[in-house]
Amino acid sequence: MMKSIELKLNRYFVGEISNGFPLILKDAAEPIEDMIPEGTLLKIVRPNGKYVATGYYGKQNKGIGWVLTRNQQEEIDQTFFESKFKLAIEKREQFFNSTETTAFRAFNGEGDGIGGLTIDFFEGFYMVSFYSEGIYSFREMIFEALKEVVNYRGIYEKKRFNTNGQYIEQDDYVTGEKGEFPLIIKENGMNYAVDLNDGAMTGIFLDQRNVRLALRERFSQGKTVLNTFSYTGAFSVAAALGGAYETTSVDLAKRSLSKTIEQFSVNGIDYEQHQIKVMNVFDYFHYAAKHNMKFDVVVLDPPSFARTKKMTFSTSKDYPKLIKDALAITAPKGIIIASTNNASFDMKKFKSFIDKAFKETNQSYKIVEQHQLPEDFCTPDEYPEFNYLKVCIIQLLK
Repeated sequence: MMKSIELKLNRYFVGEISNGFPLILKDAAEPIEDMIPEGTLLKIVRPNGKYVATGYYGKQNKGIGWVLTRNQQEEIDQTFFESKFKLAIEKREQFFNSTETTAFRAFNGEGDGIGGLTIDFFEGFYMVSFYSEGIYSFREMIFEALKEVVNYRGIYEKKRFNTNGQYIEQDDYVTGEKGEFPLIIKENGMNYAVDLNDGAMTGIFLDQRNVRLALRERFSQGKTVLNTFSYTGAFSVAAALGGAYETTSVDLAKRSLSKTIEQFSVNGIDYEQHQIKVMNVFDYFHYAAKHNMKFDVVVLDPPSFARTKKMTFSTSKDYPKLIKDALAITAPKGIIIASTNNASFDMKKFKSFIDKAFKETNQSYKIVEQHQLPEDFCTPDEYPEFNYLKVCIIQLLK
């Protein structure tokens, strides 16, 4: 029997939790004593003691835990996890049957009923990500449930919660076949190299699948494409396969060079026909503007927060400046693909950043497409704040 404590809600949050909000915010309830271990089950009650829901204690961003069920009789055991996984797999039948896309999200946290837990599928391998010590305490139960529900080549895990400010380095292999990396997966017919046992990252952000497809299908043919904060060059690959005249990938991380070369190579693309720059994106903006360089398409997909020796960057404060820097090197009637995964503001606020940048540079524009999370990244329909991805494809009008 798992340890359980009673958590009394503040009266202002009773309606929210009762009506389906999955995250238990720090201010939503009476403080939990420091000695209570993360992973403790929470019997969530009204101020008068009446049952509302069952959750677990696990610190994640602004929350102290997640709701698991609103059925007082439901046990949080292996059967519980199995039922959640089965439903998630059934919802994604089209992805499991696809030969064109062999990597996608198989279970998406609160959207599939268990906040703090995601499971990604990579060509028969599953990668389970834990976002707090609380959900990690259910680790064995989760793996046993997953093994009962899916056919798998191998299972890997990622601890995506901090311990003393540092990500935990570990061997991420759990069970089954040990992968030979890089593993080549397909996304809409494109090849990408991934590594499930190489620190926090895998080599591709699966949530950008539809945006890469849009770039390949509608915005690349005969164009010059600048891919900033390029990571392993996934957008550059999509642009090249879409017929781009040339791509330029810019990222500060030294390993981005070898990783981008690898992504081009697994698609049979001659990487020497493309530019790969290992440097600060803002330094590159300055360099490109100084040399009067212009790009038909500019991709902006920065981290939510970054710090270098010279500067700090935050999407919540600095995105308008980022767009203005991009505008200075975007060709007339060019395209800017502006993206952020910062969950602290919504699409309306993001569009206000775009509008601010264009007004301050006295330029006109229209948003020709907008994207949020793809369909495998299920989110609660009634709570759009969990749909963190915001992408606007912007057409300059002159």
